[in-house]
Amino acid sequence: MAGINPDAWSSAQKAHASLRITGVSLDSRAIHPGDLYLALPGARSHGASFAAAAIASGAVAIMTDDAGTLLMGESPAVPVLTLADARVVAGKLAARVYGTAGASASTHHLDLFGLTGTNGKTTTTYFLNSLLQALGHGTGLIGTIEILAGEEAIPSKLTTPESTDVHALLALMAEKGLSAASMEVSSHALAFGRVDGVVFDVAGFTNLTQDHLDLHGGMEGYFDTKAALFTPEHARHAVITVDDHWGQRMAAASTLPTVTLATNLDVTSAADWQVRDVRRDGVGSRFTLVGPDGAVLDVHTGLPGGFNVSNAALALLMVTTQLLAKPADDGSGVEGSQRLQGTGDSSSAQDHAVLRRLQEVLDSHDPFTVEVPGRMQLIGTAPVAVVDFAHNPDALARALDAVRPDTPGARVIAVFGATGERDVTKRPIMGAVVAQGADVVIITDDDPHDEDPAAIRAGVLAGAYEAQQSGGLQRVIEEIGPRAEAIARAVEIARAQDVILVAGRGHEVYQEVKGVNISLDDRVELRAALVAHGFPLTGASKIESPTND
Repeated sequence: MAGINPDAWSSAQKAHASLRITGVSLDSRAIHPGDLYLALPGARSHGASFAAAAIASGAVAIMTDDAGTLLMGESPAVPVLTLADARVVAGKLAARVYGTAGASASTHHLDLFGLTGTNGKTTTTYFLNSLLQALGHGTGLIGTIEILAGEEAIPSKLTTPESTDVHALLALMAEKGLSAASMEVSSHALAFGRVDGVVFDVAGFTNLTQDHLDLHGGMEGYFDTKAALFTPEHARHAVITVDDHWGQRMAAASTLPTVTLATNLDVTSAADWQVRDVRRDGVGSRFTLVGPDGAVLDVHTGLPGGFNVSNAALALLMVTTQLLAKPADDGSGVEGSQRLQGTGDSSSAQDHAVLRRLQEVLDSHDPFTVEVPGRMQLIGTAPVAVVDFAHNPDALARALDAVRPDTPGARVIAVFGATGERDVTKRPIMGAVVAQGADVVIITDDDPHDEDPAAIRAGVLAGAYEAQQSGGLQRVIEEIGPRAEAIARAVEIARAQDVILVAGRGHEVYQEVKGVNISLDDRVELRAALVAHGFPLTGASKIESPTND
């Protein structure tokens, strides 16, 4: 039955006329009465092994593959549909069950925004969520740190949940009467079909730098996976940041109506929209976003770093694209993306009204001054002590640049490590990047998983020592395995004028070692060390991060 589509399930239902499916799940522990259980192969075991438990919890039908049918043996007491590759249709099937096909719930349409790229996804989704709320939307958010359905918080374990969970969440948001949602779309989500059956109104691209090459095999494979988002199967419009050749290639590869954005002032690009006149404003920035036919938006973000200018500009342009597309698609025959590119009628009163409304919201609500846990989160002030999620070379370089103090003689003390059982090629690169950007380098453990922590640290140390030697750098480089001890050491040697950057884990509260989750929160450890040495703490942070993946 290879290549079968979701209509096969309709055929199966005809054979069981009384069958009524009310939900879908890949997790036997999450089954509710009336659910369809998708018994699919997992990383460690096959879901068919848990079919009996799913039926006991109320599953009324099972869909599985050939291996699953063999594992179940005798026919279960519920209908079973066997497909050669059941995972391929899981997302589209869930969309039919939950009524979310085409990103529209059966009872309520959600304006749906999807973000992909290596760094900046979490930041940009929070910016989107804030701007959409300021525009009067009830909003949902699906991402690394949390999942929100209005005011209801739902724990998040993956950057993008499984496809069945995504559609269940969209249905829940629609049921609550929400009108817009923002979602992080990781390369893993695209590779493993977690957004199958979802069609985003606007898909956005931040950047592409080395990460997850253990999954994709190389940058070309990584690029191809990300590019899948910018097709009619997954989105209606695209906004792509073209600050480097990867972004420019992504825009060229997109088969959607595409708006391009240049946020790097060093890039002389023929982008449709460009960031100009960036100027410091406190710890944040003010800038101008300039578009076709004289369109101008004046923007502020209270968060530091050029990466946050880029993130704010992308979020704003994604919402602008959706707002302008709506009236055009309702009758003018000219899509919003065409007008945003300067190839349609951008002089209409409707378009000017949209831009005026956006400017009013930017001025009155300051939507791009938001807080994201574990993203350049400020813990102490003297020394400045920051926790960030930066965990790849590009993000580390940006974070180090953002925290570099102006005070003569002030040092940057960086505490970081690399994750086990992930792309080993980036470990020495990370070590080199931190040796180039920090004065004191403390290499520690991140999440070793089942790998030897000492071997991971050795890979990072090799890059740091090589950068120090080849660059003639005068750096202090230390290796301290236990992460809490490494953080304490950073505070012990810090002076009030220094900056401490603890990078890699951000909001995470557990360290995974050989299958065991050990309680560890960088923010808690850093705060305790600062108190122990008599350094002042700060309250809630209003500082954001360059990365999230």
